[in-house]
Amino acid sequence: MVRFSFCGVEMVALAHGALLLPARRALLVADLHLEKASWFAAGGQMLPPYDSIATLADLGRVAEQTHAAEIWCLGDSFHDSAGCDRLPAKAEAMLRALTARTRWTWITGNHDAGLVDRCGGAVVREAEVDGLILRHEADPVDPRPELSGHFHPKLRVSLRGRQVARRCFVASATKLILPAFGALTGGLDASHPAIVRAVGRDAQALVPVADRLLRFPLAA
Repeated sequence: MVRFSFCGVEMVALAHGALLLPARRALLVADLHLEKASWFAAGGQMLPPYDSIATLADLGRVAEQTHAAEIWCLGDSFHDSAGCDRLPAKAEAMLRALTARTRWTWITGNHDAGLVDRCGGAVVREAEVDGLILRHEADPVDPRPELSGHFHPKLRVSLRGRQVARRCFVASATKLILPAFGALTGGLDASHPAIVRAVGRDAQALVPVADRLLRFPLAA
């Protein structure tokens, strides 16, 4: 858990890829992609059907560790808009327990734009919290401070002759992109032009390690 400031708001970056706003005990996560495995299975590509349970177990642990009172999901929480209907009973019970004990808000993304309230919580397209705009995909022309997801950023570096990939946050002066939190999600290189265009110049990849936040400048 590493504290830092973004646009005057104190935050805590978590190694899992979540973000905490300690002043209001708000936990933010992006791109859970629940029921991704069952979506692929419907198309004939069989994957182990445990991604939702693994993701919700991780989220439950982080929520408990941070004493979260609010949870904000920044879009693509389900891999498709019908994903909630396919949740296995255990995963649905885990999700309902989380939405029952927190103020839970789903922000819709491109994968789950048609999401309706089926397991608790409120559903919105975007929101404003403590002067920060929360949305799924960064808006390059909006000058307001913004938190988003969508791109699943990962930092790839060469370490002792090996390529190492770590989920990371990507930040510029007014934009902060969260990594994907889901157990079955890939990642886009943090220096990919699409990410750099979304956040603007002087962007950095942020990697929380122990009590430090490592910063890696990204090419413009």
